[in-house]
Amino acid sequence: MKNQSFSFLFFFILSSFGSLNSIHAQTHHDTLNNYYKAIVNPNRETDIFQAINFYTLKKAQDLKKNDTLGVLKDLRLIALGHYSNGNIFDSEIAAVEGLSLLDRYSKKDTVYDGRKALYNQLGVIYRETKKYEKALEIYDLSLTYSKKKSDSITLINNKANIYKDFGKYQKAADQLNVAYKKIGNDTSSLQFAMIIDNLGYVQSKLENTEALPNLKKALKIREASNYLPGLYSSYKNLALYYFDRNDKTQALNFANKAYEVANSLKSATYLQNALSLYAIMNDDPKFVQFKKITDSIAEEKQLAENKNAFIKYNVANEKKRTADALLEGEREKNQKLIFLILGIIILLSSIFIYFALRIRHKKEKILQVHKTEARISKKVHDEVANDVYQLMAKLQGKYKDDETIMDALETIYNKTRDISKENSAIEIEADFNEQLNDLLLSYQTETTAISTRNLAILDWKIVPTIKKETVYRVLQELMTNMKKHSGATAVLLNFKQQGKHISIAYSDNGKGCILKNKNGLQNAENRIQAIKGTIIFESEPGNGFRSKISI
Repeated sequence: MKNQSFSFLFFFILSSFGSLNSIHAQTHHDTLNNYYKAIVNPNRETDIFQAINFYTLKKAQDLKKNDTLGVLKDLRLIALGHYSNGNIFDSEIAAVEGLSLLDRYSKKDTVYDGRKALYNQLGVIYRETKKYEKALEIYDLSLTYSKKKSDSITLINNKANIYKDFGKYQKAADQLNVAYKKIGNDTSSLQFAMIIDNLGYVQSKLENTEALPNLKKALKIREASNYLPGLYSSYKNLALYYFDRNDKTQALNFANKAYEVANSLKSATYLQNALSLYAIMNDDPKFVQFKKITDSIAEEKQLAENKNAFIKYNVANEKKRTADALLEGEREKNQKLIFLILGIIILLSSIFIYFALRIRHKKEKILQVHKTEARISKKVHDEVANDVYQLMAKLQGKYKDDETIMDALETIYNKTRDISKENSAIEIEADFNEQLNDLLLSYQTETTAISTRNLAILDWKIVPTIKKETVYRVLQELMTNMKKHSGATAVLLNFKQQGKHISIAYSDNGKGCILKNKNGLQNAENRIQAIKGTIIFESEPGNGFRSKISI
């Protein structure tokens, strides 16, 4: 779990890439600064989602401009944002993408600073996911790239935290004493407070009499600066100190203070950690058993997912280094015979697959054309034809307002264009995650932020094409409905997958409505039912709109 060192990591890591520079004008500089603050110190729950979307779009722009340093800054902030939201794997992916980019970059100074920052972020991630040995390895790598004393002190503190998580308190104390000596006379800084707070906690486990004075000294420094992440850590460690000594009144007092600070930080991770203090202090055997079972299930789930982008990154590099040697060895074998057999198998398989796909594609194309024609015909008749009739009536009567007639014609044109767009044929791309993400982000505007969770990790390859097309169309209808009617400023889509089963939870903060005959969403319901799925709508005036799709 993140503690006081994490907040230092924000500034330590980000400083490795330098401050965000203004690109064209002061207004753009202010925009960058606002989104930077949304990552580091969010004021609302949606701030981080909006900032992640911003830096994701900015990364694409920087890639087009071949601005490698800009892309590295974007990835760093994306990784921090995902980590703050609890999306550990997405944070790891962003960090490893940055490492891969540095592999191809030639400027040595940037490589050193960039690797130090990215390795440090991975160390935080692996500590969070209880991969302690991996975290220590990563921190040692980051230390080799650290030139500043303050950087190395933070990393040594992080290593001490790993030993603390292990329960190896003496090793943790040894590391912290090294950091303490490096600080020297700087005994009023927040970094000093971080070291002695951690040292005090470790000393409390070793029954060292200096534990409480150190914990109180750290708290005093942090209270003077009103540094909330540090205050949270101090309150938490003092709560644990008193709990270990069976002083439940003091322990609960500091646990309550930690909880208040966690709420002020507006971080789900801090809040979860603060609530866990109450769980630790609850001596009800059933509650203790529940916590142990919950932790065990979470750990088993993490192991079952086996998502480790850094391991894949190292494996890819190793394969790259050994590819030539393996290729040379294979040449000494009976290549001609093997290639001939493989060629025949591939040829026969290709012919079979070609004709099978051709037949299936033809059937699906015919079915799609029939459905599309019927739908377009009905929409054109119900919407466009009625408008045309009304316009004809105006022209035949005494109503001669030319501007009104032009507005009416423009409305008819827009409706016709929308119908055409909604019913155009879909070409499902190989990377359906990216295709779906592009669709959703196309509805994002300056006043409406679109956020997704877990979309990048879904495996669409095992989902039939007809279901992917249906999901695409239904989400398109939901987003169109949102854009036309809701007035929402924030939209969240949460994706989950279990095997071939996929669920999508949609929610927005729009004006809501009273659901009556599905409010024009009957078509979406029909689509989902056609593939034997379910869709549920929930809404009420003033309380947004929600929908859950299961296929």
